Amino acid sequence: MAWAYTMHIICLSINNIIHLPLYLKFSMKKNYIIAVFFLVCATVNAQSFKLMRYDENYTYLKDSVLNLYEGIKFIPLQADKSIYASVGGEARYEYVDFSNEDWGRLNIGHNNFLLQRYDLHTDIHFGNKIRVFAQLRSALQDGRSTGPRPIDEDHLNMQNLFIDILAWQKDNKSITIRGGRQEIDYGSGRLISVREGPNARLYFTGGKVMYNSANVSADAFVMMADTTYTGVFDNKPSGNINLWGSYAKIIVPHSGNLDLYYIGIKRSNASFEEGIAKELRHTAGFRFWKYGGGFIYNFEAAYQFGSFGNSNISAWTGSADLGYYFENVKFKPTINLRNDYISGDKKAGDGSLQTFNPIYPKGGYFGFSPQVGPVNLIDIHPYGTLDLLENLKFQADVVFNWRYSLNDGVYRPSGGFNLAGSSSAKKYIGTAYLASLIYSYSKFISINTGIQYFKTGEFVNDIISNHKDGVFINTRIVFKF
Repeated sequence: MAWAYTMHIICLSINNIIHLPLYLKFSMKKNYIIAVFFLVCATVNAQSFKLMRYDENYTYLKDSVLNLYEGIKFIPLQADKSIYASVGGEARYEYVDFSNEDWGRLNIGHNNFLLQRYDLHTDIHFGNKIRVFAQLRSALQDGRSTGPRPIDEDHLNMQNLFIDILAWQKDNKSITIRGGRQEIDYGSGRLISVREGPNARLYFTGGKVMYNSANVSADAFVMMADTTYTGVFDNKPSGNINLWGSYAKIIVPHSGNLDLYYIGIKRSNASFEEGIAKELRHTAGFRFWKYGGGFIYNFEAAYQFGSFGNSNISAWTGSADLGYYFENVKFKPTINLRNDYISGDKKAGDGSLQTFNPIYPKGGYFGFSPQVGPVNLIDIHPYGTLDLLENLKFQADVVFNWRYSLNDGVYRPSGGFNLAGSSSAKKYIGTAYLASLIYSYSKFISINTGIQYFKTGEFVNDIISNHKDGVFINTRIVFKF
């Protein structure tokens, strides 16, 4: 079946790549200069770009003879080069073809549309004590028949604007204070993720204290969720602290990595099948993981407590991901098996809420563009990868989804409430089949294409009379510099 999917996805990839310029024509006319610049960049070397662009550091270029590209990554602003700036950016184009993203409930049917995202950032270092990072972002959508989703569009905003102050440093240990608007992302993205998959990434306004040493890094943060509008520079902080906590990563020599975390969240109108009420929730958890050659593992568990209206909260999640990376075998295959248990509410109105809140989860945690969110869920998820070429990776997944509790419903990938479930005695939600290809032309240019087929299960068929299977196809081209 995997090879059948491989051939199918290759054919779809070729078709989408051939037709993508037709959808991009109206937007690409003014981008030829950018495209030429990226092609020039493709001929020079660059460090690997980070998920969080502010984590990149180009100080190593200080004493080098710089080429054209390196000249914008290290721009001296003082004769001794102690003050310097770095400039970078991204252009992302994605064509999406979606059928029955609502499983037929709202009769959305077929939808195809174009997503565009543009970034431009500058990073200014004033010696080794102070740095200022600023990033502009434009996220655009065109062609979606039912209009843009919240994750699709934000015409122009200040995505990051913060200052770092190195408060203390001794040997390889340091404490840095960060304040301002910023993206945040922790661990596997299970609870706090920047959400790279959607067109519009998340960000907050607040402060953070960061400790770093050779084997330990730890953050403590207090944040406000910004209120997002889709216009130009019209987003603003909510004015209320709604996210706080700490996250620590400890490197355990010869064993892996241990993450420990506490996260607090406050919402005025939290929505679950139980109802809508004020929520104050605390999450304590850990993650033990290792990637690389040989055995791969990722274990994570978290417990939640607090209050929801007049009810108490007692919710939990546990996840195990085991695999093996055959790094010395042709095509360097990996095989993995994941299993997640995520609690749902046992009984409405009993004075206790067992529904897990994934807070700000990674959208693609259960595969790209999932239709089922990480709430009230049991899943079994086998997947594997092949390096078909040095710069071409193939991945295939199958995700089997059940409801954890029959008295709770199905939630969206963001954690928002979707379908009520207490009226149905059916447990199985459905099966997602996924296949994707990632082609890295260079460190600057990549193409990602994939297909997902969601076969509805007995629960969806019971709740939605005119139920339909979902099909999602996308092709994404990304330029980074």
